[in-house]
Amino acid sequence: MPENVELIMRFHPVGGEDVSVLSEDFGGEKEALETIAHLMDERRSLLLTRARYDREAGENGVVVNLANVVSVRVSMKDSATTGQYL
Repeated sequence: MPENVELIMRFHPVGGEDVSVLSEDFGGEKEALETIAHLMDERRSLLLTRARYDREAGENGVVVNLANVVSVRVSMKDSATTGQYL
């Protein structure tokens, strides 16, 4: 089983500010996008067990309510111009 990579996930909610989370819960961008898309289609929440908010030192468990999210950017680099949108 390949080792998971650190991904930057930027969630764009219907209202309010974007939320950026770093996570090592997935093996790559494609896997993360497929999982998020599947959960959005089923109107379920995303559970991340190895996540950090905006470069915090410690890892946390995070539950993201995808019902209020209009788009998600997943990238291995922290940049406004890189990454794949869902």
